[in-house]
Amino acid sequence: MTDASPTTAQAEIHSARLRNFVSDFARSPVAVISLILILCLMFVSFAAPLVSPQDPYDLAKLDWMDAFLRPGTVGSGGYVHTLGTDNAGRDMLSAIFYGLRTSFVIGLSAGALALMVGICLGLIAAYFGGRIEAVIMRVVDLQLSMPAILLALVLVAVLGQGISQIILALVIAQYAYFARTTHGAAKVERGKDYIEAARSTPLPTSRVLFRHLLPNVLPPLIVVATVQVASAIALEATLSFLGVGLPLTEPSLGSLIANGFKYIHTDRYWLSIFPGVFLMITVVAINLVGDQVRTVLDPRQNR
Repeated sequence: MTDASPTTAQAEIHSARLRNFVSDFARSPVAVISLILILCLMFVSFAAPLVSPQDPYDLAKLDWMDAFLRPGTVGSGGYVHTLGTDNAGRDMLSAIFYGLRTSFVIGLSAGALALMVGICLGLIAAYFGGRIEAVIMRVVDLQLSMPAILLALVLVAVLGQGISQIILALVIAQYAYFARTTHGAAKVERGKDYIEAARSTPLPTSRVLFRHLLPNVLPPLIVVATVQVASAIALEATLSFLGVGLPLTEPSLGSLIANGFKYIHTDRYWLSIFPGVFLMITVVAINLVGDQVRTVLDPRQNR
């Protein structure tokens, strides 16, 4: 009988690691519930045109007579406005679903792009060292000394309003976290024998960086990625609330909260409370999942 091929053995190892990860992650009921909640929110947000009773940003479908309907009121469209309506007659539940979609798109896009930029810069700095490392890490350290919200405000003011502009601003504001984490982990791996052996071969530098070095620095990056996605969602909501993010004509939890904040001292509590609750639940759930991922990936956290 022939032995299993190296590819098959490697696949079995990865499969066993995945099973162990899932098993360890499932030990926390809070994390499992949070993950299920995130998946449900993502489903209703990306399926908003199908599950929402109204397209809240189609002006032709809005009825000004439905403005400021209280939660549970039946509107002129014949359906119940479960979370009420706003000053333009928008169904709040529908607006929140559309706003969640925007939040997830911006958070996931900004997190993924910032992760790629940070990985490249961190690996290059740790691998080559010298002046390249000094220049990259001084820029990273300088950026980390500035509050992310302040940098994002300046960038959005320069770039302008819009989803693409906000994503770009958040990438610039967040890549330094990934670069610093990647550099710290890669610096430890850089001096190990397997990297020195790979460098002594005629393999291209890119292959050594991304095939040999990168897989060994991914665990801490996964944890940082979950935190930064939640941070990006919160930053976008903050920018929109301050009036420099997405305008009121585009779906956003931040713009919904800002619109309802004008009526915070009246009895129309639902205009800002419900979008704020959904934003809080989303950010907290992502952070709880990230905390459990950190516990699983870091042996020192396991008990």
